[in-house]
Amino acid sequence: MDGQAVEPITEAPRARRFPLPSRGGEIAALEFGPADRPLDILFCHANGFNALTYRSILAPLEGLRILAIDLRGHGATTLPTPIEDRNGWKIYRDDILALLPIVAEAPVVMAGHSMGGASSLLAAAAAPEKVRSLVLFDPVLMPDALSAAAAPSAVAQSPMVQGALRRRATFADKAAAFAAYRGRGAFATWSEAQLADYVEAGFVATDDGQVTLACAPAWEASNFASYDPDIYPALVAEPCPIRILRAETGSTCRIEDRLPDLTASGRVRVETVAGTSHFLPMERPDLVRQALWAVAQV
Repeated sequence: MDGQAVEPITEAPRARRFPLPSRGGEIAALEFGPADRPLDILFCHANGFNALTYRSILAPLEGLRILAIDLRGHGATTLPTPIEDRNGWKIYRDDILALLPIVAEAPVVMAGHSMGGASSLLAAAAAPEKVRSLVLFDPVLMPDALSAAAAPSAVAQSPMVQGALRRRATFADKAAAFAAYRGRGAFATWSEAQLADYVEAGFVATDDGQVTLACAPAWEASNFASYDPDIYPALVAEPCPIRILRAETGSTCRIEDRLPDLTASGRVRVETVAGTSHFLPMERPDLVRQALWAVAQV
């Protein structure tokens, strides 16, 4: 990515790998902050992205130990990607639950963007003793769209699924991928540093000298097609404090009609961030850092 401006960071994250024999491979992760400190935050990325995409957002949180993981089928993680019989997004829940005892002795803050936020919520609901708080950035919460689960043909033809399947997977090199994405489509509101990091970890070399997406279009599409109907019930049932920052435009956190009931007890806090899209963490990294720092200090 020569010649592209990259936001300065005080310390590069440490690459980590965690074997999960029971899950069939390894989870790759980036570790930020003091290595000798108990884990503060486990962070999960959005569908199609990777841990490095959030480097410039998470790295400035000096003093906190943060582990940002590559979910199954993304980045450098080697867990298998069975599109058939994958048990929806619970496949990510179960990966997280297998990882937590390895990386954290005490309950941690779990945070995530989009699918990563929803997967964190599923994990927290399944093992509440391991999670002390949740911070979710435009998580995928669509309680009124669950009827789509009963209509596979409708799901398969959805714009998100079809768009993922049509995504160009291969480029001559990473510089060509960066140039193709720069300032366009979903990346229009990203900084060059964020895009450079996404491309760096989001593409792998092919045998013929090109690069291809680490998250295969078919796997990305399968994520869109397998939204889990248990995610919203997990939000209601999970006992820990939850803070949600949702996008003003194009949000996947579609819980407007349920906010009075959700927020009545004060356990769930929901804020709509003006001027943001689904890519809220890239557009308002300052708010992401403020939210993470505040909950980690409690």
